[in-house]
Amino acid sequence: MGERPSGFKVGVDSYSLGPLNLSPFELLDWALIHEAQGIQFSEIPEEAGDPGFLRELAEYARQNGLYLEWGGGQHVPFDLSTGTPKDIVSGNRLAADQAAQLGARTIRSCSGGLMRWRDDLPTTEALLREAAKSLAGQKNLFLDRGVILAVETHFEFTTHELLRLFDMAGAEPGEWLGICLDTMNLLTMLEDPLAATRRVLPWVVTTHVKDGGIVLADEGFRTFTAEAGTGIVDLAGIFEALAAVPGEVNLSVEDHGGDFTIPIFDSRFLAEFPDLTARELAALLRLSRRTSALMTEGRLSVLDRTRWPRLCEERVKRDLAEVKRLAASGRPGDRPGPS
Repeated sequence: MGERPSGFKVGVDSYSLGPLNLSPFELLDWALIHEAQGIQFSEIPEEAGDPGFLRELAEYARQNGLYLEWGGGQHVPFDLSTGTPKDIVSGNRLAADQAAQLGARTIRSCSGGLMRWRDDLPTTEALLREAAKSLAGQKNLFLDRGVILAVETHFEFTTHELLRLFDMAGAEPGEWLGICLDTMNLLTMLEDPLAATRRVLPWVVTTHVKDGGIVLADEGFRTFTAEAGTGIVDLAGIFEALAAVPGEVNLSVEDHGGDFTIPIFDSRFLAEFPDLTARELAALLRLSRRTSALMTEGRLSVLDRTRWPRLCEERVKRDLAEVKRLAASGRPGDRPGPS
C-alpha cells in the first residue's frame, strides 16, 4: 500500500469544463495545454455516432499520451423523474460499443435520481432488486466488449447498497461491474468519504475527484463542493487507499458549484439510510465542525452554481495542480481557500 500515488494519472471530467463549450478534440487540447493526463467524457458527445470520429479521437489521445474514459451508462431501469420502467440495455450497449472502439475500459453509469428525497418513486430496495436483475442480464454485453460499467457514487445508492447490488447481480471485482468513486457525493449520501472508499476499494475502477464541505443547518446537513485542498474530504487518504487497487485507476477531477440539503431531522428521510451507524454519523459531525471552522475563518464557502461558468477554468486548473501534488506527496495542502 502506498507504492503507487506518484504513478496516478490525473485528468479532468468533461462536465467540469462544460461552460467552455469545447468540442471533444478541444477538450483534449485543453488537457494538453494545462498538463492534464486524460479526459473522462461523462456525457457521450453528439459526434460519437460516427465510427470515424471515435477512431480519430482514440488516435489523437494515443499520440498525445492521454487516457480516455467514457460515459453514457445507466444502472437503474427506471426513469427516476417519473418512477416508470425504462430500457437501459440499448443505451448501455451503445456506450459499451463506443468505449470498446475508443479502447476505453470503463463507462460511467449515472441514473440521476434523488429517490430518498421524494415520496413518489419506487423504494430503494425495489430499485436495487430491479437494477440487479437488469444488470445480471447484461453481463455478457460488458464482458464481450471488455468494458466495465462504472456505477458512480451518486445519489441513487450508498456504498453499502452498491455492494449488495453487485452481490445480487453475481459480479466480482474487476470483471464487468465497478465503481466510479465520486469523493464528495459520498458526503451527500451520509457517508464519511474515506471510510466509504475503503468499503468499496476493490470495486473502484475510475473516479470523480472532488473536495467539499458539510455543515449543520436548521433543515439538516448541507453539503457543497470545494476547490481541491480547501475542503474537508481527505483526498490524500483516499489516494493512499486507491494505491492498493489492482490495475490502473485514474484521478479525474470533477468540480462545479452548488450545494445539497440532507434533511436528517426528518425521521422518515433518515430511515432511508438504514446502514448509517452512530460511528459514521459521529464522523460526519466531526467533519461538519471542521467545515464550520474553515467557513468562519473565511477559507471555505459555498460557490453558487450561477458563478461556476465564470470561475470554472481557473478553478479546475488549480484543482489539477493540487490533486497532482496530493497524489505525489500524500500531504494535505496548506494554501488559503478561495476568496
